[in-house]
Amino acid sequence: MTISLFEPEDLESRLRRLGLSDVDQVRTHANRTVMLSLRRRVLRIHRGYAHAPDRVLLAIVTFLRRGARRDTRRAAEREFLAFPVHHHVPPAPRRASAERARPGDVAVIERLRERHAELNRQHFAGALGEIPIRLSGRMRRRLGELVADLGTGRPVAIVLSRRHLSRGPWREVEHTLLHEMVHQWQAEEGRPLDHGRDFRHKARQVGIVARAARLTG
Repeated sequence: MTISLFEPEDLESRLRRLGLSDVDQVRTHANRTVMLSLRRRVLRIHRGYAHAPDRVLLAIVTFLRRGARRDTRRAAEREFLAFPVHHHVPPAPRRASAERARPGDVAVIERLRERHAELNRQHFAGALGEIPIRLSGRMRRRLGELVADLGTGRPVAIVLSRRHLSRGPWREVEHTLLHEMVHQWQAEEGRPLDHGRDFRHKARQVGIVARAARLTG
């Protein structure tokens, strides 16, 4: 059993006491992945942060502050993401939503796994860990993505668009795979998962274009 020092209804007042501004409304949720978001002056924040100490809430206020330096925001983000909100407010059970396997998936995924191992040796000195590779028919704009655990930052899977694979040439599919491997490198190194300076530098090293998405339809 978790013993809480703070009540959930105190969260907004605590954030405002610590300097939260430019926010008209604070709403809490128990989303499994998005810890907080700010849109149209409405802050949506995981209710588990009601149990966080002031230093974590101050990091949230710093992250949301207009004009904050990028390195300051990244440090603040690492601080509040490290707080185990799910220990205090467990998420609702996730509905099973895995896509059905299709004919040929096993062969394609095995080919991608082999190429991942080759690219790992070629560009990362074999330092990246093995990671599941999945195919998705739901991606319309994205070519691929790295799925990471928000609580730990640990990479969970690389997901590639089925449309991309069907319309590719294969060299473009490999380009996308390598793009997601750079994100895997960020996650395993404990770096922010973004397309910032670290990503662009590593992308140039491995010889890919530092782009995030492309129309696949």
